[in-house]
Amino acid sequence: MMVRRGQGPREERHPRVVWIHGLGESSVSFEPVVAKLPGFQHVLVDLPGYGRSPWPDGAQGLTEIAEQLARWLDEEPPAAIVGHSMGGVLCTFVAERTAVRAVVNIDGNLTRGDCTFSALASAYSQGDFIANGFAEIRAQAYADGAKRPELRTYHAAMCFASPQMFHRHSLELVELSTAGTLGPRLAALRVPKLFVAGVPDGVCPETRALLDQLGVRWLGIEPAGHWVYLDQLDRFAAAVGAFLSET
Repeated sequence: MMVRRGQGPREERHPRVVWIHGLGESSVSFEPVVAKLPGFQHVLVDLPGYGRSPWPDGAQGLTEIAEQLARWLDEEPPAAIVGHSMGGVLCTFVAERTAVRAVVNIDGNLTRGDCTFSALASAYSQGDFIANGFAEIRAQAYADGAKRPELRTYHAAMCFASPQMFHRHSLELVELSTAGTLGPRLAALRVPKLFVAGVPDGVCPETRALLDQLGVRWLGIEPAGHWVYLDQLDRFAAAVGAFLSET
């Protein structure tokens, strides 16, 4: 994995925060919000096959990546982990495997209605996705970016992503979201946790209702979509900064 220190102090007295990006993304997407959160040691990760990390031989599954992250996190004192979308799912998997100080899940998958790009990709066979599907999805994201600027930066990130990894993780996200186990697993974590949802265009209403049902602390920021930390940068940074300071 490509790991880099973000902006902020590196003294031990400042809590460490590890940022885990979503499907097709890279750590670059977190740079605007990291700049708004002084007083923390920010560590930004490009997962294998994404951003500036090498493309692995074959395609590593989410469980394998979570185990890799957990082993790496074990090398230093417990950190808070923040994950967006697929990264939110990975936060749950990591926190099940090693000690973390807190979990912030940003619009992570919990139910089938949360699958957007993963649903598009999973409709292709792996061969068709590599040959044509990924290019088609990237092109549509770029075109839609005329009205949604966050999709232009997402398009750029997807250009660095391994097609095999993107497709493998899309299949897994759809399967996990459909199974209905991700919400209970998040709720079962015995660490401080906060789910941040973009409203109305982030996670689906079913997921927001499930969070209430499970008693998971969550915050809806509106108006916002899936990239809530970009849509409402200042409000997101204030809310997450306050939560991290409590833990």
